[in-house]
Amino acid sequence: MASKVTERALNLIKSMPRVAINNIKDLPKTAYKKQVDRSRRSKKKGRGDKGQGARGTWDPLGYEGGQNPLIDTTPSEKYYGQYAIRRQYPPISLLEMQRLIDLNRVDTSRPIDLASISNTRLFKFFLSKNHFGVNLTEEGCDNFCAQVNLEVQWTTELVIAAVERNGGTITTRYYDPQSLAALYNPQAFFEKGLPIPKCKLPPQDALEYYSDPEFRGYLADPEKILEAREKLAQKYGYKLPEPGPLQSMLLMRKDPLQIFYGLEPGWIVNLAEKCVLKPKDEDYLRYYNKVY
Repeated sequence: MASKVTERALNLIKSMPRVAINNIKDLPKTAYKKQVDRSRRSKKKGRGDKGQGARGTWDPLGYEGGQNPLIDTTPSEKYYGQYAIRRQYPPISLLEMQRLIDLNRVDTSRPIDLASISNTRLFKFFLSKNHFGVNLTEEGCDNFCAQVNLEVQWTTELVIAAVERNGGTITTRYYDPQSLAALYNPQAFFEKGLPIPKCKLPPQDALEYYSDPEFRGYLADPEKILEAREKLAQKYGYKLPEPGPLQSMLLMRKDPLQIFYGLEPGWIVNLAEKCVLKPKDEDYLRYYNKVY
């Protein structure tokens, strides 16, 4: 009889699932000590939590302060998110440039540079974000039909072909941060009564680009630029227009030290009396005409 009971018990155990945490139950007489909630939430009395009372271990990760993430409630250095190691060139397409020309927002009888684009007040540039000028992009190159003299800081071969196909000229030019501050807002710079600074040469990593005639660098030889224009016209299958007044501007580029067209480094623009003060001291002239 005992052997039959044992055999039935073993067979029952074999048919039952294995012992795990989810199928274990306490004994009927087991008693537990009641836990007292001593957190701040136990004292809210139906009005919700405020301030530090909303913080607890039950909040999700990153929301220890309640509804707002912890990253939004802690102090931070604002300039850190705007810092960039590499130079940045905000893009402006040929389509936008054509629109500026059609709406007479820029003067096409004069060279269009960074100061002309900034004076339209349609594009924002920030030195704190390492904006070093304009990147003229290829969007709208098929519809670009203006004959202008452009000066930008970065561009591509297709953009150069689209500008020169219409008889215009384009130059890539580098400006240091002090010169950019004057170009981004010329009126504010002239109101300070400071002499126009001389532009510094590009750094080592950008010297090759701004000396390359294929990218129309301002430090390249003008004769090599004319040869590069002919090669580019043969490559894209268009004929260069006859020499005109705009093409003669190719030889009237800014000096490497010059920032504004028609204004030399060291001059002071007096907006109140509408005049330009030109220095005559030899040491003064020697400083502003020397290339470092």
